[in-house]
Amino acid sequence: MLRFEGSVEDLLRSRFALSPAMDLCFLLSSLAGRDRPLPRTWAARLVPAFEGLRRETELDAALALFGPRGGPDFVAPPPRGLNQSWADDLAMIRATPPEAARHEFATTATGPSARDLRVRDVLESADAVPRIAEAMDRAWHELLARDWPQLRAICERDVVHRVGAIGEHGWATAVESLHPSITWHAGGIEIGHFPRVGTVRLAGDGLLLIPSVFVRNIAAHTEDPWPRTLIYPARGTAALWGDQEAAARPDALTALVGRARARLLLALDAPASTSHLARSLVMAPGAVGDHLAILRDAGLLVRARSGRSVLYRRTPLGEALVGGSG
Repeated sequence: MLRFEGSVEDLLRSRFALSPAMDLCFLLSSLAGRDRPLPRTWAARLVPAFEGLRRETELDAALALFGPRGGPDFVAPPPRGLNQSWADDLAMIRATPPEAARHEFATTATGPSARDLRVRDVLESADAVPRIAEAMDRAWHELLARDWPQLRAICERDVVHRVGAIGEHGWATAVESLHPSITWHAGGIEIGHFPRVGTVRLAGDGLLLIPSVFVRNIAAHTEDPWPRTLIYPARGTAALWGDQEAAARPDALTALVGRARARLLLALDAPASTSHLARSLVMAPGAVGDHLAILRDAGLLVRARSGRSVLYRRTPLGEALVGGSG
């Protein structure tokens, strides 16, 4: 079990961030067969490109650094906030000092793939960092860039939901809702499914919380250079990992309000703006706005301004309709 202990000051300094590089690493692990398999439609689309990258780039050298309990910090550097982009991550990867990279190679490249002659040639070369950075950049653009706006919108909606939960229910309830294995006990955060790790003090720096679309359960960073971090599954990824064929079958809600409006109602398990819904569902913003207006006029949604955004949420009638649809 892993336990984070801190003070009220730590809670006040805790914050959310997004990490494109972290999700790329989780995706690469899945494609390499080291994590849960991707949905069939994703695998059919991405596996050929992934195998091509392994032949044409130094991606195998990067994969050799991924162990069962994590990988090197330099290929997934700590994000600075919610506006983190792949360009930000790539700049930090390329700026890794060679001596720091060599130290990480020595401690993480220990599996069978690390003994491959081609991989050893890369890891022992003077230009290992730029070669691996170039492979990661190509992997990003060929495997994830196309889907990232939609996946990023899912993560952003998750953060909106979590911040609202903190304001409404407090930190203890909000943190416990991140994952079934997390409990708030005696003023600390306990994650039950970890092997015996012990207690980690936050020491006034707070906790970094990162929603991910690809993480399987819960991941954590407990050592420098990362702040103390929890990476958790973002809400709204069930359609990505679940039974897509079952999800595509018509149901009572779709028959009643139409497929597009049913998708919007189901997506609003947390408040969201028109732009977030459009990106996460890959719909035209104008069409989303039109459907939301109809659902609102029917008494199924309400809207309220939050900062610069207008957020929609289901009314009790909308909740009942979604719940009754099964």
